[in-house]
Amino acid sequence: MSPDDMLIADLRRDYAAVGLQARDLDPDPVVAFRAWLSVAVERGVPEPNAMTLATADAAGRPSARTVLLKGVDARGFTWFTNHGSRKARELAATPHAALCFPWVALARQVCVTGPVTRIDDRESDAYFASRPRGSRLGAWASEQSTVVADRAALERRLSEVERTYGGREIPRPPHWGGYRLAPLTVEFWQGRPNRLHDRLRYQRDGDGWVVERLAP
Repeated sequence: MSPDDMLIADLRRDYAAVGLQARDLDPDPVVAFRAWLSVAVERGVPEPNAMTLATADAAGRPSARTVLLKGVDARGFTWFTNHGSRKARELAATPHAALCFPWVALARQVCVTGPVTRIDDRESDAYFASRPRGSRLGAWASEQSTVVADRAALERRLSEVERTYGGREIPRPPHWGGYRLAPLTVEFWQGRPNRLHDRLRYQRDGDGWVVERLAP
C-alpha cells in the first residue's frame, strides 16, 4: 500500500446513526424530503440546499456540478441557471437529471431522478427580482461556461453592465431562468454501522408511490 493509499484509508469513518424505517418517513417523498431538509437547517449543516446536479449530453457523456436548490413542492425540485451553460445545453439534449443532497454531517443523503423542464417566464421573473442586485448584474455579465481571457475581462464586463443599469431596475436576462425536476425516484440514505446503511427508495407508481428497501 502506498503512502497515498494509507492516507485515504485513514479517512474512513463508521456511522452510529439510528435506523431508518419506512414508518419514519412521510408517505409523500417531497414532504419527507422537506422534513429532512428542515433537520439539516436546524443542525447547522452548511449550505443545506446545495445539491449535486448530474446531466448528460446527447452522446450519454455525464457531467456534474453543485448548484443550489431554490424551491421544492409537489411539482418538483427547482433551480436557476444561464440557458447557455453546459448544464442547460445538456438538459436541452437529454431532459433528464439526477440530484444528490449530501448531508455528510448527519450521515444522510437524498438522491432524486426524473425528467426536467424549464419553468415559465413569470416564475423565473419573480425569483430573479428577489435576488441581490449584485447577483442580478452578474447574470447579465457572465456568459456562463464560455471561455474568458482572464478575470479582468469578466470584471470589465460587470462594470459595463453596472453603467448600463445605473440606478435602474435590472430585468431578467432572456438567457437566464429556472428548471424543475419532477421526481420519479427519491432515495433516502441513512448511514449505519459496518456499511449496512439504510436505503429507502420511493418510486413513482401512477399517481402514488411505492417504497422499497435497497441493499446497501
